[in-house]
Amino acid sequence: MSGVRVLVGTRKGAFVLSSDGHRKDWKVDGPLFGGWEVYHVKGSPVDPNRIYASQSTGWFGQLIQRSNDGGRTWEPAGNEFAYDGVPGTHQWYDGTPHPWEFARVWHLEPSLTDPDTVLAGVEDAALFRSSDGGESWKELPGLREHGTGPSWQPGAGGMCLHTIIVSPSDPRRIYVAISAAGAFRTDDGGESWRPINRGLHSETIPDPDAQVGHCVHRLAIHPSRPEVLYMQKHWDVMRSDDAGDSWFEVSGNLPSDFGFAIDVHAHEPETIYVVPITSDSEHYPPEGKLRVYRSRTGGNEWEPLTKGLPQSNCYVDVLRDAMAVDSLDSCGVYFGTTGGQVYASADSGDSWQAIVRDLPAVLSVEVQTLA
Repeated sequence: MSGVRVLVGTRKGAFVLSSDGHRKDWKVDGPLFGGWEVYHVKGSPVDPNRIYASQSTGWFGQLIQRSNDGGRTWEPAGNEFAYDGVPGTHQWYDGTPHPWEFARVWHLEPSLTDPDTVLAGVEDAALFRSSDGGESWKELPGLREHGTGPSWQPGAGGMCLHTIIVSPSDPRRIYVAISAAGAFRTDDGGESWRPINRGLHSETIPDPDAQVGHCVHRLAIHPSRPEVLYMQKHWDVMRSDDAGDSWFEVSGNLPSDFGFAIDVHAHEPETIYVVPITSDSEHYPPEGKLRVYRSRTGGNEWEPLTKGLPQSNCYVDVLRDAMAVDSLDSCGVYFGTTGGQVYASADSGDSWQAIVRDLPAVLSVEVQTLA
């Protein structure tokens, strides 16, 4: 029987949760890299034994780890990040220029076809590629060379490139999201980029046609419809039907359109999931009720999913990389919280169970479906 492996990054290490196809009983392994912040752990879509992890601390800096045996053993991958002489500056909150810095890797995106190729989104916002399993890294400098760079601003978590999506229909098309600059797309493998933020509106930006400056929290896509993008913005849930060229709001009847995570059902491209959070100053669910909301119509019409989730006195957050889906016949949905719970649904969100509790605050959740 096929099974699943859930890869969890937390504030104090990584954990590997595994189960068979029934997804009822779970084995918990970890912590890996105990005491380190693990911003992201993700496996190769073509080789489930190849997994990459980003670990960092304020004391020892940033490391990339690689496993070739499904997370049982790990080794540091090459951690020299090569730049193309693009120093750049950005304007920070006080309006003064600040030199570009390399702080940490927020997101790792393995290739859809080659386990040795992986992209890394970093803080300050930049994009790197490795073609040798992480042994060496080279920046794709066209993004930081974009002329809008001086208008990029760091969000509360820093100026991070936190989302990377490689189009399943064209590997030269890549989408990224930066907080707080917005979404960008390349159609030539990273040589050139353009903002794709038309239709986004942010209260803090007086220009309604501003190309950049929007705080995009997360993008999601379904492989069967690569032109359709979903977005959870700082405020607003958005949708694009033209590869990001234009966006329209699909928040509909959500109790709050603030949140971080968004994902798409593995087999139903019009079924999407979000976790509403009260506000940008109150990072917990509305009314203290932890609810995943599902739309089966691509947005606007939403239903709360509550069975198995705490419906009183719950004040956790669900961060941008902390939701994922598996590809089993009955699609599984998973998310982690800052309270250290990882919840799973084996029936597309109809019911939930906590598959582990009391972990450190969860930063990321990724799922591998195993043959």
